Amino acid sequence: MKSEARLFAGVALFFLLTDAAYIWFAREPAGSAALTVSFLMSALISFFCWANYRRRGTRPEDRPDSEIQERSGIVDFFPPHSAYPVMIAVGMALMALGIVYVVFLFLIGLGITLGGVFGMTFQFAGRNE
Repeated sequence: MKSEARLFAGVALFFLLTDAAYIWFAREPAGSAALTVSFLMSALISFFCWANYRRRGTRPEDRPDSEIQERSGIVDFFPPHSAYPVMIAVGMALMALGIVYVVFLFLIGLGITLGGVFGMTFQFAGRNE
């Protein structure tokens, strides 16, 4: 994570310098706000990578003498099929149509979206590993 921290620190420095030049020459608030937010986001990612490196040390993929077996193991549980992502997509589409046309479509879409989110969250809650 050390190399990633340095990479994003360089990106953050670029956005900081670009933001300073933009504020000095353009004096336009929207662009300077966008560059400031870009600087803060890349600085946050850099800080996260640096803190993760300090906490856990080097990863096996960062060392040239590492083996594949050092990083292998159970990754996670991935469900084979689920209808809830489609339900969330339909709900979000209805919410977007409700914003444009009629409020009751937004409320129906909100209910469908929340049902899909809760369903996807608790679909495999009682499973045994």
